[in-house]
Amino acid sequence: MSEKMIVIVDDDESIRKTFFLILNKNYRVYLAKDSKEALQRFKKAKIDLIIADFKLPYLNGVEMIAKFRELGYRGNVILISAYPDLVSIDELSRLSISHFFVKPLDLDSLNRSIDDLLNSKKT
Repeated sequence: MSEKMIVIVDDDESIRKTFFLILNKNYRVYLAKDSKEALQRFKKAKIDLIIADFKLPYLNGVEMIAKFRELGYRGNVILISAYPDLVSIDELSRLSISHFFVKPLDLDSLNRSIDDLLNSKKT
């Protein structure tokens, strides 16, 4: 198993569990139910990838990533959303969000993106 650390942030428990089941064979996977929990638990952790839903309680996914960036996080980010019209391409670019996926997710494509991000360069 890789030592790469992935943090999944989604308020839907079934999505968090699905991500965990798919990814924990190859990566260290940690779960957070909202932006507040993610920032409290992981703001000082060495994270290699954050996968976040756009619609979250407290701060939305983009706002949460902005906070992580302010705290010095320079790693990869995948943002997912069932509401692509609410997400600004300019914000994705400004925050260096690596990939954006629209729900329902294509899990094969998502898995390839995760593997490419975590194995293409040393973070």
